[in-house]
Amino acid sequence: MNFLKIGFLALLPALAGMACSTMNQNKKGFKADDMMIRMAEIEIDSAYFDEYIAILKEESAASVRLEPGVICIYPMFQKENPTEIRLLEIYANRAAYESHLQTPHFKHYKTTTLNMVKSLRLIDMEAIDMESMAKIFAKLGQQEKN
Repeated sequence: MNFLKIGFLALLPALAGMACSTMNQNKKGFKADDMMIRMAEIEIDSAYFDEYIAILKEESAASVRLEPGVICIYPMFQKENPTEIRLLEIYANRAAYESHLQTPHFKHYKTTTLNMVKSLRLIDMEAIDMESMAKIFAKLGQQEKN
């Protein structure tokens, strides 16, 4: 499990490099009102846990690195029940999300993990305080420099 925690922490620099808007629009041109925010709740078959985590880490890192419209894909698991995965997903807009679904790395993730997933629930979210979100990303960037 320590390997997994370290792996997730390794994703933080990629997330820190992408910041949300403190006003209505940031320097990348993302409009806060257009952003699509989603939580994915995924239950994984424990027999495939390590394999699933490796594939998920690869996919989430590639999405943030390669897709300009993917602001954040942040995977987590419950401490008490590690087969319960949660993803915080933030896209510049609906079109960025739709484009993400067509990428080779997402299609690879989806097809290779299909038999590993016991359940999937996608929950569309609305940000309450976009300014605080930007401060969180900025703070992560500062932590990385120290």
